[in-house]
Amino acid sequence: MTFTFPDGLSPEVYPLAWLVGRWRGEGVIDYPGIGKKTFVQDLVFDHDGGPYLRFESTLRVLESVVPDKLPADGEWPAPVPDPTEGDPTEADAPEAEVAEAGTVWSTETGYWRVSSDRPDGLEENKHALEVLAADASGRITVYIGAVGNGRIDLASDAIARTSTASEVRASKRLYGLVQGRLLWVEELAAFGEPLRSYASAELDRQ
Repeated sequence: MTFTFPDGLSPEVYPLAWLVGRWRGEGVIDYPGIGKKTFVQDLVFDHDGGPYLRFESTLRVLESVVPDKLPADGEWPAPVPDPTEGDPTEADAPEAEVAEAGTVWSTETGYWRVSSDRPDGLEENKHALEVLAADASGRITVYIGAVGNGRIDLASDAIARTSTASEVRASKRLYGLVQGRLLWVEELAAFGEPLRSYASAELDRQ
């Protein structure tokens, strides 16, 4: 089945079209000073016809046994497929049941834009990205990166925080469309720790 762009989506964000929709799934946090926690994430990407996507993410911590799901630093599954070559709503993998959510751990909202700039060394089949993410804990992060072949790489370019927010010095995120599921991994440099794995999750389209 051929991939179709969401109605009214601005052509400027076609490279991100496969993100549009509602996603839900489970993940795990594991970081020094925090410990290991499982969570349920609700993630929404939508648009109003402008040259950007809006997103909203909510993580709720679960009271359950924590699986060993976090990859090693920088590790990622095998190359993900190009979403334009199939229907990203059709997953080959079986749907996993998601547990009921517990206490809100974090909420985040912001905007994703495909940049008109082409940095030196950017591959022809990729597009530059600009992401603005605001965390309810008092932090705003500007990410820059690239999207292509069903994969997104982001790295923090600037981080601003309030006086009461936790100190986060750097962040990297990796998103991928794998058999119709949205997988992501995040690394953080925070609380005096170097950049290292912080969280990961696997989400299904709702």
